[in-house]
Amino acid sequence: MTAALPIPTFDAPFEGDLEAELDLALRLADAADAASMSRFDAADLDIRTKADTTHVTEADLATERAIRAVLEAERPGDSVFGEEYGISGDSSRQWIIDPIDGTANYLKGIPMWTTLIALAIDGIPRVGVASQPAIGRRWWAATGLGAWTNTPSGEPKRLAVSSVDSIAQSSVSFQSVAQWREAGQLDALERLTSSVWRDRGYGDAWPYMLLAEGRLEFVAEFGVREYDIAALVPIVTEAGGRFTSFDGRDSLSERSSLATNRLLHDAFLQLLNSD
Repeated sequence: MTAALPIPTFDAPFEGDLEAELDLALRLADAADAASMSRFDAADLDIRTKADTTHVTEADLATERAIRAVLEAERPGDSVFGEEYGISGDSSRQWIIDPIDGTANYLKGIPMWTTLIALAIDGIPRVGVASQPAIGRRWWAATGLGAWTNTPSGEPKRLAVSSVDSIAQSSVSFQSVAQWREAGQLDALERLTSSVWRDRGYGDAWPYMLLAEGRLEFVAEFGVREYDIAALVPIVTEAGGRFTSFDGRDSLSERSSLATNRLLHDAFLQLLNSD
């Protein structure tokens, strides 16, 4: 089974009960948080360089192993696709894992990193959890069950994207100039930043959560893999947003992502893809 499949739509309805799967995903996040936080900001953290020149730490590996151990016990028939250990199993149900999204932050002791856990069924991400234990934040969603985040009171809060309907009034996150340069999209970035109210490069998974909370109207990036974005899709879409590739495709395999508050999705696509 290949991990990256073109899919009909991220908004497709699902006939079935996802509560048990969401509960499991949250427990997977608990196991991941324990593993990742045990080595966060450790002076003797083991750090290595992978073949693609990106970094991997002992915590990346331990966190993915912790998630896989729970899945092996509770969903042995499901496939798993993780950043560090690749694909195991062959099933239409696939758990997609990024144990530490933002390893560069993690290894520098910067608390803005995220564990991403998704369940894709027939190629469509149906359950997503994004956990940032270093700052005590978590976001989660499942198709038909809404998108949620934790609060200081302990009561979950339902997420909703903003109602901003003008690009000129939008606040956006573009990740990094280097990404857009490498993708040959500097002209599009200039059009974007010249057209909006506010632009920042917040980076990694966090800006998608800000979008789902109604604090941003747009997030886009390049060079992403399935494990970078699968968990984000249900959270954004269940909050009322729209999630596609940079050219508007509903696919995990396009190596780009573009998320908006839905109201402005077509307008942003037109702005960015007009030469």
